[in-house]
Amino acid sequence: MADRGVVKLITLGGKGSSLSSSSVYAVATGQAQLRNDSSALDRLLSDQNPASPLKPFQIPFPKTFTPIEIRASLTFLLNKVLLPSNSSNIRTLLPNLISKTLNSKFENGSFNSIEVTEEERLVIEKSSAHFYGVCSILDHESTALASVVDAVAALSCEAAKADVAAFSSLDTGDGFVDKEGIGVAGDMKLLLNGSKLVGKVQSESFSKIPKINGRLREVVKSVHSVTRVSLNSREEVYEGDAIPAVLALSAALQNLGKSSFCRAKANLDAVGNESLKTGLLSMFEKKCPNENVLRNAYRLVLDSDFEEDTWKFVHEVNALLGTVWSIVAWEGITAFVALEGGELMSAKGVEEIGVNGRDEKVVKKGEKKKKKATLGKGTSVIVQLIKDRLQVKGGDSSDSLHVLEKWVEDLLLFLDPKERDFDELVQKVKEIVESNESRRLPKLPKGTRDFAKEQMAIRERAFSIITEVFKRHGATALDTPAFELRETLMGKYGEDSKLIYDLADQGGELCSLRYDLTVPFARYVAMNGITSFKRYQIAKVYRRDNPSKGRYREFYQCDFDIAGQYEEMGPDFEIVKILTELLDELDIGDYEVKLNHRKLLDGMLEICGVPPEKFRTICSSIDKLDKQSFEQVKKEMVEEKGLNVETADRIGTFVKERGQAKELLSKLKQEGSKFLENTSSKRALDDLEILFDALEKSKCIDKVVFDLSLARGLDYYTGVIFETVFKGTTQVGSIAAGGRYDNLIGMFGTKQVPAVGVSLGIERVFTIMEQLQKDRKQTTRPTETQVLLSILGDKSKLSLAAELVSELWSAKLKAEYVVSTRFSKHIDRAKESRIPWMILVGDKELEKGIVKMKNLETAVEEDVPRSTFVEELKRRLNL
Repeated sequence: MADRGVVKLITLGGKGSSLSSSSVYAVATGQAQLRNDSSALDRLLSDQNPASPLKPFQIPFPKTFTPIEIRASLTFLLNKVLLPSNSSNIRTLLPNLISKTLNSKFENGSFNSIEVTEEERLVIEKSSAHFYGVCSILDHESTALASVVDAVAALSCEAAKADVAAFSSLDTGDGFVDKEGIGVAGDMKLLLNGSKLVGKVQSESFSKIPKINGRLREVVKSVHSVTRVSLNSREEVYEGDAIPAVLALSAALQNLGKSSFCRAKANLDAVGNESLKTGLLSMFEKKCPNENVLRNAYRLVLDSDFEEDTWKFVHEVNALLGTVWSIVAWEGITAFVALEGGELMSAKGVEEIGVNGRDEKVVKKGEKKKKKATLGKGTSVIVQLIKDRLQVKGGDSSDSLHVLEKWVEDLLLFLDPKERDFDELVQKVKEIVESNESRRLPKLPKGTRDFAKEQMAIRERAFSIITEVFKRHGATALDTPAFELRETLMGKYGEDSKLIYDLADQGGELCSLRYDLTVPFARYVAMNGITSFKRYQIAKVYRRDNPSKGRYREFYQCDFDIAGQYEEMGPDFEIVKILTELLDELDIGDYEVKLNHRKLLDGMLEICGVPPEKFRTICSSIDKLDKQSFEQVKKEMVEEKGLNVETADRIGTFVKERGQAKELLSKLKQEGSKFLENTSSKRALDDLEILFDALEKSKCIDKVVFDLSLARGLDYYTGVIFETVFKGTTQVGSIAAGGRYDNLIGMFGTKQVPAVGVSLGIERVFTIMEQLQKDRKQTTRPTETQVLLSILGDKSKLSLAAELVSELWSAKLKAEYVVSTRFSKHIDRAKESRIPWMILVGDKELEKGIVKMKNLETAVEEDVPRSTFVEELKRRLNL
């Protein structure tokens, strides 16, 4: 080790002090010296009063250990002997001798034999110092590696013009994601933000950067966690606690090394100057560990007996880490030379490396220098840091081979964690990806979405249709808070209650985001003593669910509810009718309304022998039959919910019944039917007969399917229940659901108010509408602008624009304006928004007191008097 001077003093053994892997590493590499805390030494025995007879003892070090590994082990041991748990059996001689040795230039494996007591020998031998000393090196260096590999990989992406689209498609939205991989992808996008160099070159070594680097981050955290505990534990530590983490680290390192080596070769291929490439390739082949070296290093790790010979195991992992560090450093070197080598050589006036024994100038006379492409905002900072270093240390040689060798030598040191300057690179990378949050690329929370102007046009049209249908049936609008008291929501949703979003305690109130719009509606009706209410509400609800296609954590619901005493089954009929009207007028295609009755389900469960206290939980299982086979549901009912197999099989014979509404109803009401022998199910069948007759007369029963497997998992349903499924090619699941809930409102007040409602899953409907629009190759106008006022002139004409466009707005016309001397800008705006009419006003028109009125569909234009252009435009628009 080079003597670079003391950079800091580390005190061990003090009250409340703790030892970190970074401190161990600083001592091991000679960047820090040690001091034993006086209070810790006071706890020890005096040298003159040993606890037992002294015997010669040689602290053993494996022959394969490097000086840094030996020094790390001694540092770990020193900390152990100073811990209060060991101080009663240790003399001051031992820690003083170790610290004195570490503060010297001790670098070899010979540590002078010393006389120790039996208690001291046991502390040394049981300390696991050799193992955890090397683990401290692994912890520090792998953490440092994880800090810079993304920056190096980002430079390679630009050097090799790699396709980085994969970085934006990692989060599938299903809730099962590679958290660390997504973090790497985010940091890579930040480093490459604004880059004009990334391209379309596809390679696994680039597309798998998030996965491979993310795995490294994951195992590095694991190694750090177990090492941090062992460094400061007052109890005896065991190698076995850390072996799984270290073994996982070796696998992650091997994968990283292979990926990094492939990128380094791609970088070499991307070096534009052939002679520069030749010189760099020669150095690369001689000095960079190749795939065989990496493979052999990993094999030595796997061949180690990590249960018996733990010292050799961690030593081999450390050697593998050094190999990977070297490969990553060469990846950084090749990327930098590919990006900046030719330009730097040219700027220095350095002659090229002779390809045929002659030197040629980098830039030949008469050659036009190409415009340099833009680096990413993050990578440009890293590149400038390297350039500044090379300009300071690069020397003045005009021999390009010599300059290139100096660059390689210096960059290898710059990417060496043992060198003091390495910290500057790590800090710079951290500043880019952590410190300056304003530069971090924003990201949406999982299960949420933004909607662009075209999507909003579809949504607004759909909301308009839905609102019109709701108002047609006499409903009034209601709005409720986005969050409710937690006690309001709990106990209303059965097993789905776990999906409720809880909020932090604010002012003594426990609140949660609303899960649906039905429970807040019931709370409102009860709280205000309302006995009859027909209302609609379109608002967002929130569910702590695993996001997937068509399933979000924040989404709109469109609810229609009827509360109060009405004719029997009247509100139920109207709710189902409203649902079919909504879906027909939204024109989404074919769908079916699956319908059942909770009392029929209760009767069925009673007939099958299910205990009443299990009705609701068994209904939750049955409700999964649209996604799972009966065998899967049966297994849940038997193994998790305690039903016997015979009862589950009887349920299976009933829930398979499905068909046209009146036909299946007739079958269930045949003489001898067990449903007619049960009071609950007989009442349900009578209700359904009334409902189906009304739906038939209203000409919508053809959309209804009577399905005994429909259960609806929510606890508050008491009567008719239904769920609508889209039958088109777009797979979105249920698009609407609802039912009767006669007891829910009474939970919040003294009076029971019967109610029935429907909730339209509008987000899934939007998904269908957007896909249909794509299939039909339709486009949606993002605005309703009727006319574009085009003022041909500079900014001094704004007052004219203000005057004319205000006349249009005053006439209730939907208008926009543009002031520009470039006519193409006016046309582009009109085409982009597909505006049908344009009013053009330039200097000539002003002189003549006219405006030009242009129909953008027919391209016909005509002169119209300035004084009457608004009335003329309204006439053309048939207003």
